[in-house]
Amino acid sequence: MRNISSVLGRLAKSISISLVLLFAVTTTTQAQDAANGAALFKSNACNSCHAVGKKLTGPDLAGLAERRDEAWIVKWIHNPQGMIDSGDEQAVALKAEYATTMAPYANLSEGDIKDIIAFLQAEEVKLAEKKAAGGAAGGGAGAASSDANTLMIIGLVALFVVAVAVIFALNRVTKTLERVIANNQAAIAEAQARNDEETENGSVKFAKAFLKNKKLVFFVVLMFVGLLGVAGWKTMWNVGVHEGYKPVQPIKFSHQIHAGVNQIECQYCHGGAFKSKNASIPSANVCMNCHNTVTASDHYDGNISPEIAKLYRAVDWDPESRTYGTNTRPIEWVRIHNLPDFAYFNHSQHVVVAGVECQTCHGPIQDMEEVYQYSPLTMKWCIDCHKETSVNTDNAYYDQLIEAHDKLKKGEKMTAAMIGGLECGKCHY
Repeated sequence: MRNISSVLGRLAKSISISLVLLFAVTTTTQAQDAANGAALFKSNACNSCHAVGKKLTGPDLAGLAERRDEAWIVKWIHNPQGMIDSGDEQAVALKAEYATTMAPYANLSEGDIKDIIAFLQAEEVKLAEKKAAGGAAGGGAGAASSDANTLMIIGLVALFVVAVAVIFALNRVTKTLERVIANNQAAIAEAQARNDEETENGSVKFAKAFLKNKKLVFFVVLMFVGLLGVAGWKTMWNVGVHEGYKPVQPIKFSHQIHAGVNQIECQYCHGGAFKSKNASIPSANVCMNCHNTVTASDHYDGNISPEIAKLYRAVDWDPESRTYGTNTRPIEWVRIHNLPDFAYFNHSQHVVVAGVECQTCHGPIQDMEEVYQYSPLTMKWCIDCHKETSVNTDNAYYDQLIEAHDKLKKGEKMTAAMIGGLECGKCHY
């Protein structure tokens, strides 16, 4: 009875705390849209530096509405550096405590900021309910332990009785089957011998009849040669084509999570696709822009993700002291898409000038857990695309060509630079 009373008391306390917090949130948020606040909080990447109940790059946002006036919060989000420069005491104190100053978000209206505050207060309620429920759940464990032991003993006894009965029944069945097998073994062996003899005689007769029919033999040989030719042609045609190639990478980087779920632009990591011939593999410091705080510990019982730990070892990053060391090492990525040395392909011309989407060649990259070669990347495949794709002349490149042709018509001087002669890829492969 004492244990039951303790459990009920803790449950009542948890429910009371939840109701009080819920009432406080309801009255202070003034019916703000917490769902919209959650969407704004994620879309503006606020969760990369802030969390409720946890201190990251920025301060813990739990109890923000109690620590700061709402008007001050709105003014701070719109122009943090301006408030620091104006000498605001709270702003200056934040600057002294945190080395990185928050970027301004002038695009957020006052209503948007109130929605975000409502979302944060709702997260506080969830956090409080989780802690309260955790405290109440442990009270009844001792009371049920003796009952559980009794049920376990009864279950083991019942299991033993059932096992003995099953063994006895199986023993009787086994003896019966042995007698049946012994009685029929001779008959089965005799029947098998007869079947083997009949089969052998039939095979020999068929082989002799087949060899006597020269036209049928010629037709079968011709079909066999044709099949070998088709198989050989297909094999030779696909030499050097690695469609579906998916090597094992040193770090299991998921494009589905980064490009699909989080909708990170391809060129944020592969910046070379916009300005050079090669798309380029991002350096580890690009990964650390986010992963110096994002550790995916929520999915690993508070520990750092094993794949992110590999990144930390490569850049010699200590997540506890948040400092870099000197023992860095390269990440040995395995290249997936390869073209022959005699084939020239310029990413920037296709991405910037033609406006080609990355998925046109690389497939649904945003849905790939592990990247593989989606397209064959053969000359025929490229030529078919060039035959079907219309040229987009609404860009500065073709404007330069038109200007160059006008100069030629007027007899004026035209240099190689005017038609793209200064592009790096003209000389450097």
